[in-house]
Formats: sequence, structure tokens, C-alpha cells
Amino acid sequence: MRSIISLFLFLIYSVTSAQQIKILDKETQQPIFNVAVFNKDKSKHLLSNFDGEADLSIFSPGEIIFFRHVSHIQFHATKRQIIRSGREIFLLPSSNELNEVVLSVSKFEQSRRNVPNKVIGINQADIVAVAPQTSADLLESTGQVYVQKSQLGGGSPMIRGFATNRLLITVDGVRMNTAIFRGGNVQNVISIDPLALERVEVVLGPGSNIFGSDAIGGVMNFYTTNPAYSVARGGNLSGKVYSRYATANNEKTGHLSLSYGKKNWALFSAVTYSDFDDLKMGSNGPEEYLRDEFVIRRGGEDITLQNDDPRVQVPTGYDQINLLQKLRYKPSEEYDFSLALIYSTTSNYPRYDRLYRKRNGELRSAEWYYGPQEWLQTNFQIDKAGSGRFYNEAKLTAAYQFFEESRHDRNLRDDIKYHSTEEVDAFSLNLDFEKLFAKTTFFYGGEYVFNRVNSTGSESNIITGDQFPGTSRYPDDATWQSLAAYGNLQWELNPQLTVQTGARYSYVLLNAVFDEEVYDFPFSNADLETGALTGSAGINWQQNDIFGWQFNLSTAFRAPNIDDVGKIFDSAPGLVVVPNPVLKPEKAYNAELGLRLNFDKVVHLDLAGYYTLLDEALVRRDFELKGEEFIEYHGEMSRVQAIQNAARAHVYGFEAGAKVKFTEQLKLLAQVSVTKGEEELDDGSSAPLRHAAPLFGNLHLVWEKGDLKFDLFGEYNGEIAAGELAPSERDKDYLYALDENGDPYAPEWYTLNFSSRYELGKMWVLTAALENITNRRYRTYSSGIAAAGRNLILALQYSF
Repeated sequence: MRSIISLFLFLIYSVTSAQQIKILDKETQQPIFNVAVFNKDKSKHLLSNFDGEADLSIFSPGEIIFFRHVSHIQFHATKRQIIRSGREIFLLPSSNELNEVVLSVSKFEQSRRNVPNKVIGINQADIVAVAPQTSADLLESTGQVYVQKSQLGGGSPMIRGFATNRLLITVDGVRMNTAIFRGGNVQNVISIDPLALERVEVVLGPGSNIFGSDAIGGVMNFYTTNPAYSVARGGNLSGKVYSRYATANNEKTGHLSLSYGKKNWALFSAVTYSDFDDLKMGSNGPEEYLRDEFVIRRGGEDITLQNDDPRVQVPTGYDQINLLQKLRYKPSEEYDFSLALIYSTTSNYPRYDRLYRKRNGELRSAEWYYGPQEWLQTNFQIDKAGSGRFYNEAKLTAAYQFFEESRHDRNLRDDIKYHSTEEVDAFSLNLDFEKLFAKTTFFYGGEYVFNRVNSTGSESNIITGDQFPGTSRYPDDATWQSLAAYGNLQWELNPQLTVQTGARYSYVLLNAVFDEEVYDFPFSNADLETGALTGSAGINWQQNDIFGWQFNLSTAFRAPNIDDVGKIFDSAPGLVVVPNPVLKPEKAYNAELGLRLNFDKVVHLDLAGYYTLLDEALVRRDFELKGEEFIEYHGEMSRVQAIQNAARAHVYGFEAGAKVKFTEQLKLLAQVSVTKGEEELDDGSSAPLRHAAPLFGNLHLVWEKGDLKFDLFGEYNGEIAAGELAPSERDKDYLYALDENGDPYAPEWYTLNFSSRYELGKMWVLTAALENITNRRYRTYSSGIAAAGRNLILALQYSF
């Protein structure tokens, strides 16, 4: 009898353990983390853990099981076939981007071959290889996103001629743009910790159909690391320790993350701290970029000192801390709950481009710095899977965010310092559905967003310490709301041809009251109600093994926000922007055509051309306030300007990418982007568009074998001549080099760089890079800070 019981228990154990499988990379034999394992209707699903393990006990023997990962080719088989063939599944790495899975176009997983939009994907391996200081630097490394910097604590992306509040940022599906995202440079992207990211997807071109207002030029979607459930009987503990050092600004970064998973719940925690000193520029380039002198406060007075090393940009240093905490709970196969808390804050950091402006031959400002840039996001998500009548998968995302930023400036030898502080409370609720049919998939949902803006201004006497009320940047207690519904249909005509079309309607309300005791305006409030209907239609056609096509028509919009309607600030010396309560949305109409060429899986070419018309563009133009063209602001007579629906803009461009596979180990990668844009002026003439970046691109020669990788690469920027600068850029001539006629222009530049990565076993990864080997001195277009000179970067990662 005891033998029979033992045999029975052994058989139970054998059957149970046989259902636990391991998913491995076919080339490296390494386990693959976060592989999505699901049945056809997604009513049953799970993820592989850090050891690549998954338990198939929830699936029936004859059920088809799909294995999907963003960097590997999808595989499927019945559970019976999988168990009979052994307990290991090998996935092929995706050498073709069409096999990758993207989330950003519909908020649900889609094969890239079914998407008509061009999407850039960045995974964790890319992040380790790049070793970026900030998420802005990570975007820039793609060679398809241009980044402007006014200071070291900055990074304002430009995509296809658009930037700032015409680009949308999301984090874990939650909109990061707020009602005070401005037309000037926006550095909120640096609040996102690149070391806590699982994946980044950038949609090039309009995304208003799914994401609403602001998504005119593109959408940058950041996905933080998700904790993984364990398929083992006990818990599964894993973690990562990472450190990085860079010589150009004496950067010191440390990162720690821990993940613990059980069968039905999992935790992930991460912390990153970075400290940056003043940035040192290169030695070969325009002398206009050198920092010859700077101001310090000594003995109760402002003193101008000569810089011992003019290549050191004094002051630019700052420090930053990022925290991430996630909790997941899976009470059943249908439901998956997630709660996340993300926090980021910086120290004070200098607005460097304001510190070297001169007036009457001497430095204008004694102080100009941002207070801590603080961001808190907490979001609660519910994923529901199952063969419902109206959906196969549903997602609910409720989020609260808090933003705080402040500005502090004082003129040289002036006792009065000006302060402004802005706080935004942002609430959002998203409900998204996916419904599968025979050859079609219907995505639909709704969104509600509410922003409340608190803005205060004050003045202080640095000698006496006295505080006085001052003008705030925005009307206090202003609100911005958006309510929207959308639908998107994907129709797979055949395995080679997919059509995707959809529409969205957004209704936006704005309310702002101007304090009549502070503002002497001819109006007391702004009360706007606006709406916008957007749509898109596109195809993705893989004509044959060589030719693949993408074609997309779409519209997008940006509704006026509090920054457009209610801001008052000095945009440049002698210019002051004042509120304008009578605005309506700007709208964009876009067409793009893409062509993919694949020659025997050896040469891959990716080409795209696009054209965008921006109508009723919200632009800053000369204005009158109570009939006055000039007013006194912060002690200076300034020309009055305001945001107005005053122009049309045309943007067109071309993008090309190439991959050449010489051998299994040696590859050549290249990327180039050309953007041109024109903006209509008041007199009917046209001028260059401010955010049309110069020609830019990169070229990588990559050798990779086993645990070792070498990358020799160059980066290039074309010139923008004096006559090609936008009028607003000509007003900021202090940012630029001078040509032979003494006119400001953006010179061309290139850098030569080398990076390497070595994996020491399964746990250690060493990254070393030498950037800007020729020590070029350069600024990216419209930037106020020169880029790093020759820069040695060392990074070490330990995983367990």
C-alpha cells in the first residue's frame, strides 16, 4: 500500500513539474524575462520570471499557447506539443523589427508588422549599452530624436519639427504633459529614471487618435520595470546594482533595484542617485561658447571673476534622486492589479543660458536658477482578460500626479530677487478595451484628465531679508479638463496587409481668473470650451520578401492650456509675454509614406517621408495691452507679446535608416534625418520654423560576439546658417557662434566615439566608452550649454 501511495505522489509531482517550462534565447541560451504566455483569446495569461520559467498548469492539453517577447519572434504550439518536446522553449531573437511587439499605437500589444506608424523601440539591453545620464540622453542616442539643452539639468526633445507642448510624454500609460507645458523648452523628461525602465517606445508623427491633445509631432512612451510573478514553489528574489562615472562632469551615479515575486503577488523597488559637477566642453570649436567670466556673491556684493578654465561651464552642476515602488497582485487568471509610486526630485540647478547674457558689456544676471523639479506619480491599474461580450481585454488606469517647479533670478548688483513657484495637481482616468474578431481587432476607450494649477510670485531683498508679494507666472487656482472617447479598428486583410483606422473626440475646458489687484489687464478671466475631432487611416503592406510599405494619414490637435492663456514672463531680453484669453486649438494634418527594403536579410533599408500642415498655430507674436506696445517688467521696458492663433506652419522631412550585416558578428548601422519647416508671419511672408532641427544622424560599426561588444560610432549635425535661423532664435544671438559677417548661426559638427560592453558570466556587465574622442566644442541647435568634451564613461552592473 505504501508503494502505491508513493507511486501516486511521484506521478502527481511528475505531472506538475512537467508543466513548468523554461524559455531561453536560442542564440545565447540565456533565460528570457517577461515573456508573455497566453492562449488565443488572452483569457489565460502569465509572464516568465527572471529565470525564464513559466508554469503551464492553467492551460488545457490541446490549447494553443503563444509566447511573445518584444525582442524575439513570436512562437506558438499546443501545450501537449510543448510538454512532449521537453521542458525548454527556444525563441529566436528578432533581427527584423517587424517581429517586435509594440504597445504605443493602441495601448495593447500589436505586432509591428500590423502598425502603420513608425515606432522606435528601446529595450533594457540598449539602455545598458548606451549608459545614458538622463532619459533625454537615451532618446538622443537613437539618432531619430533631437534634444535641446538650456542647462545641464535639461533635455527638450524635438521630433519631426515639433517640440515641447506639441509632443506628448507618457509614463506607464499615464499622461505626463500638464496644463503648464510650455512652448519654450521643457525638461520634464529628465525626471524619468532610465535605469528603472523596461522599455521605451517613441511614435514618430501624430498620436492624437489615442492620446489626445499635444500629440502633434510624436509620443514618447516610457514603461517602468514590472515586478514578475514566480512560478517556483517559494518566492523569487532578484536584483541589480549599477554604478556609473563620467569624467566630463565628474558624474557619480548609483542604482539599486530589487524584485521579489510569489505566485500571486510581486514587488519591485528601485532607487537611483546622481551627482553632476560643472560640465567641461571640448577644446576645438567656436570661442563664443567659452565661459570667460562668472559672478559670485562675496562680502555682501556681486563680484565678476575670470574663469581659470573657460571650458568649464560655471555653474551647471546639480544632483537628482529617483524612486520607484511597484506592487502587483493577481487574485485569479482574469485579473491583474498593479499599484505604482514614482518619485523624482532635483536640487536647485542653474539656468545656464541666462547666466552669460550681457547688457552694456557686462553680465546681466547675478543669479538665475530653477528650484527643485519635483514629480510624484501614483497609478493604479487593473488588467482584465477574458472572452467577454464586449471585450477580450480591458484596462483601467487611475492616476494622480504632483508637479512642482520654481524660478529664481536676480540682476547683477540688484538687491531684489524674483521668485515664482508653480504646483500642478493632475488626475486622470483611462478605460481601454480590446475586442478580437476573426480578422479584425477593435480598440476603444475613454479618458478624463483634470489639472489644477497653483502659482505664486514673490520678491525678496537679499540684504534685509524682507519678502514682498510679486507677480505669479500663471493665474492661481486655474483648471484644465479634458474628456474624450476614441475607437480604433485594425483589419488584417491577409498576413501581408493590415489596415488601421480610427477617430477620437476630445472636449476641453479651461478656467482661469486673473487677480485684479496684481494684474492690470483689460479682462478678469479666461473661460474656454473647445473640442476637436481627430482621425487616422493607414496601411502596413509587406508586398514581398523585399518590399514593405507603410502609409498613414492622420490629424492631430493641441488645445490651449494655462501656459498659452495665462502666462506672464520675460521670454528674452526686452520681451515680455502676457496672457491672451481668446484662443482656440491648433490642428495638424499629416501624411507620411514609409518603405522598407530587405535584401536577403543582409541589407535593410528603412525610408520615410512626411508632410505636416499646422493650422491656427499657437505662436508668440507682438501684442498690445490696453493699447500699449511696451510695458515695464522686472524694472525693464519690454515689448509686449502674447500667444495667438496667428499662423500656419508647414513641416516636411525625410528619414533613412540602414542596417548592413557583414557577418554574424559585424554590422553597420546608420540613421539620418532631414527636417524643413516654415512658419507664416504677420505680414504674410514666411520664416524658418523654430523647432526644425538641422540635418542630423549617426553611423555605428558594431562587432558583437558572445559576451563582448564593440561599437565605433560617429554623430553628425548640419549647419543652420544665419539666414535660416527662426526669428525667435535670432533674438537669442548669445546662444550661437558668429559667422564671418558677425551674424549668429549654428555651426555643423561631428563627433567620433567608441563604446564597449563585456558580460562577465551571467551576473556582471562592464561598460566603457570614450565619447567625443577628437574633443570637439559644439552645441546642439538652440542649446544654451555646450556639449561634453572628451568624456570617459565607466559603468558596472551586477545582477542576481
